Amino acid sequence: MLTLNQVPNLLRRSLWLIACASATAQAGLSAVVAVEPTAKKATYNIYFSALDSALSRAAAQPVAASASEDLADVMRATRSAGFDIFIGPAQVAASALHRGYELVGASQASEPYLLVVRKDFADIPALKTRRIYLPQQDSIYTYMARGLLNQGGLSMQDMKVQHERFPQAGLTALLLGAADATVVTAGDWAEWSALNPTVGRVLAKTDPVPAGLSVVIKKDLPADVRARLSAWFAAPPAGVGLPPTKFKPEAGEYKRVSELGLFTPTALPGVTRVSARDAQKLQAQGALLIDTRTEKEFAARHIPGAVWAAYAEKSLKDIAFNAAQDDFSALGKIDKLDTNRALIFACNGAECWKSYKAARVALQKGFKKVYWLRGGLPEWEAEGLPVQQNAAP
Repeated sequence: MLTLNQVPNLLRRSLWLIACASATAQAGLSAVVAVEPTAKKATYNIYFSALDSALSRAAAQPVAASASEDLADVMRATRSAGFDIFIGPAQVAASALHRGYELVGASQASEPYLLVVRKDFADIPALKTRRIYLPQQDSIYTYMARGLLNQGGLSMQDMKVQHERFPQAGLTALLLGAADATVVTAGDWAEWSALNPTVGRVLAKTDPVPAGLSVVIKKDLPADVRARLSAWFAAPPAGVGLPPTKFKPEAGEYKRVSELGLFTPTALPGVTRVSARDAQKLQAQGALLIDTRTEKEFAARHIPGAVWAAYAEKSLKDIAFNAAQDDFSALGKIDKLDTNRALIFACNGAECWKSYKAARVALQKGFKKVYWLRGGLPEWEAEGLPVQQNAAP
């Protein structure tokens, strides 16, 4: 008989999910603790036998708890609502919040993530082909790294990525010259840089995102069960080893994470980036504004005079995206236009890649005057410019 260690990774993951589903069937409720491998602050000594019984008492029904360090599996479980309770880093909670869960809270205050490099690197483009130290691919650190690099115009595919176990060890890798860049929390950077002031520098940082462990619970559980569990997580017994959820991050902070921290670059070579007011002036001069969002979004509200041409993306949210994986057949609406016609592409703001990708495709098709409204409809509305609502595309 094969031991578990002899089973291939894919099968092991399947067995893990099956075992969890079995536990769910046998118990009243199921919970999973998604462990982001770290050293120091984010290490929690959770006693699962105590966690099971304590949660069962709080919920007044059996609760089976399990743990996993395979964040890819846990993320898949959030998409299928595989557990009643998710306890894990921000990206796990963020994914679940889109799929019928509500937030209980987080164990640490929100803080920014920083892209830290050795001092001889002046900007993000200089990191091309260099080494970046990160935890596993579904780690919050890796999510933030991808976003910060993309925003600076660099793809992770342009770098040599070292996926290791402990995020904070990336700073040691910088110190030893084993890596050129890493991503850490602002708190870890402050502590480390005070001891090593001449080694590294910060090139970019995110807005604050939830830190530590976040807890989410299925919305369709009875209200009294959710209330009891929320109260329990706010002050779990010391013997369980679980930190209390003292903090209640804003929904926007999880939204930031749920979009994978993938911000579009601030510039697109060959394309002119414009503000909302610039776009309005260009429209008045005859430029065609193309809204690449979904039909439903366009129908709800859009920029007056905009043409709807949806960009259906399946490719990575990355400057090295493969356009062949996407569907921009809607561009056929404008294929017959004079390539000298000015085109402005827009979607849902700086974290929406549809307009970025569409603008690049248009450039490749030979259009000579391509503009990109990176801030999209959110920027347009923030400027107080008119919006057309409830119109059919």
